[in-house]
Amino acid sequence: TGVVPFVALLLLQRRPVAGRALLVTGTGCPSHGLCRSNVQEQTRRQVAVLNATAQELFSLYLKCQGEPFSSEADKLCNPAGIFFPAFRVNRTSERKEVMVAMYKLFAFLNASLGNITRDQEELNPMAKELLERLHNTTKTTRGLISNLTCLLCKNYNIFQVDVRYGDSSKGKSAFKKKQQGCQVLRKYVQVIGQAARVLLPHLSPS
Repeated sequence: TGVVPFVALLLLQRRPVAGRALLVTGTGCPSHGLCRSNVQEQTRRQVAVLNATAQELFSLYLKCQGEPFSSEADKLCNPAGIFFPAFRVNRTSERKEVMVAMYKLFAFLNASLGNITRDQEELNPMAKELLERLHNTTKTTRGLISNLTCLLCKNYNIFQVDVRYGDSSKGKSAFKKKQQGCQVLRKYVQVIGQAARVLLPHLSPS
């Protein structure tokens, strides 16, 4: 499923760091044999699944938080005040630039989903459907990160991408935890469609 140790190492980096790709010319990149033969098609499917399910996840999240989130989502879930990785690539960007931007986006999202899932297990332990969707989205995201890692190594010899993560919700009030979750998921809905449109043309067979 990709280069898991590398991914696990990156996901432990919770400190805010500047997002940049480190180009490597030595022997640091793991063997290309770790890539599945259908890695591009698998990556395409994973992005499509995340894009297709993002709005449903956000809507279900709002429903499970109750009031005032259900009726004041536009106000309470406005993501303007939170950190989210800048996504400035487009269809005409270089493929390497797109892959690096995608990695930063989904590594951030994976860490954020872990944060949200932990909070919801505490605040809404009976919301089985929501928790299942969060777990499924996290599983898909982790698989996608693994495949992007593989493609970056195989095609560009990039084996480390510094990722900046958002703030942890630990120690915050229940309301703030719910709000941070809905802000992140609202932004995710806005960005995933753009990400899918940009990435999919770059995953066509070479």
